[in-house]
Amino acid sequence: MQVSGHRSQESKRQTAPGLDRRDTFVWLVSDEILLEYKRVLGKLGVRRPLIGKIINLLREETELISTSGLPDISPDPGDDPFCACAENGRADFIVTLNPKDFPQSRLSAHVIKPGERIPTTARRKQLRGT
Repeated sequence: MQVSGHRSQESKRQTAPGLDRRDTFVWLVSDEILLEYKRVLGKLGVRRPLIGKIINLLREETELISTSGLPDISPDPGDDPFCACAENGRADFIVTLNPKDFPQSRLSAHVIKPGERIPTTARRKQLRGT
């Protein structure tokens, strides 16, 4: 799962497949998301020192977003931190293999699957519903 915003003026930029080399994105994470990544890497059998290196690299190369103050959005409570990160970070898109847990009607960000065309324009709107 990746929460991203197409914000070229930001300092922490990454290039993305399918985008022109001049286009960049900012990978948004929260403390909750980093903990989830750490947990998943551990379940996959990745050794602790390598997990630490990966998490430290993510802390350096991503933008940390506070995720407090938003209502539950996803039908899967485990995905709410990703939804909150996208909303609070004003992400333009969320990349996920599981779009059914990211209700487009309740999110400002485009919800896309890996390999889909990356949106190049913001789709900002008010968060509807609670």
